[in-house]
Amino acid sequence: MMVSDLMLLGSDATYADRFFRNHVMSKLFAKSIETLRPDMIVVLGDISAMGFQLKESKWIDVIDQFKGILGQYSDLPLHIALGDKDVGGCANLDDSFVHHMAKHLPGLDSSGCGTFEIGNVSFVSLNSVALLCGNNPLRISVEKVIEKENNHFQQKMVNEAGHFSLGSIEREGFNWRQNSMESGSGPVVLLHFPLYKFSEGTISEPPVSSKELMAGGLINYMPSLQIQLNMFFKRLNQDYTHYDGTREVAVPAMTWKTTGVPGFVISTFGRKGIMTVRYCLIVPEWYVMAGYSVFLFLTALSA
Repeated sequence: MMVSDLMLLGSDATYADRFFRNHVMSKLFAKSIETLRPDMIVVLGDISAMGFQLKESKWIDVIDQFKGILGQYSDLPLHIALGDKDVGGCANLDDSFVHHMAKHLPGLDSSGCGTFEIGNVSFVSLNSVALLCGNNPLRISVEKVIEKENNHFQQKMVNEAGHFSLGSIEREGFNWRQNSMESGSGPVVLLHFPLYKFSEGTISEPPVSSKELMAGGLINYMPSLQIQLNMFFKRLNQDYTHYDGTREVAVPAMTWKTTGVPGFVISTFGRKGIMTVRYCLIVPEWYVMAGYSVFLFLTALSA
């Protein structure tokens, strides 16, 4: 289950957040998890509305708030990537701050990157904010993570006769991997910022054009991958195939504090290497408000 842009306020949450939005969001999460039974929850950045302004103790409050929303499902495996609202833009990005925040997030190293596996599917989570920030020391650390994972991937592919590279145009349907490929090869890359700028425009622009990720050759360290990306776009069905066959899937914002319809994505990786993506939409906040208002009105009439 992949979500993004929760924009939580932690201990600074308003009464409306604590007694209405959090309650409703908790019910929505519980029903979704109960119905879809995901193996893991991935947050693709911006779990906090203003994390880069918070002290470490208040950052912990944000994580606790999210676990409170998850309720009984807070024991599910959880991965949280960093977004620009979590650590700030290029002008605010500080490697010491990122290190202190990342140590409270499962699986992240001091640069805000992480790797993990579910079954035979490998994931690489990158600090895409740092990648867009020029000569920032964090960017160098993230590049080292990319090189390391690329070398690991290439070693797995050595002497693999009869296999096309993942995303190759010779493969139909852009299947994620061949059955006989070893576990740990061909990772799914998790980023907060998109690589492709869709024509519908964005709700929140990255600090530098996201195309720099491609033009700068950073992602080319890891060619022919499938990528799960955060969504900043007004349209929900965003699924783009890059020139090399890399498939980019956008994830909608899971918040009522931006325009558009909130939602999340369920990604299923089958035994035969087929990846399916399902978009799950949530009703806008005013629908819920209207429903509560009608309920209270009818309750008052019957009293």
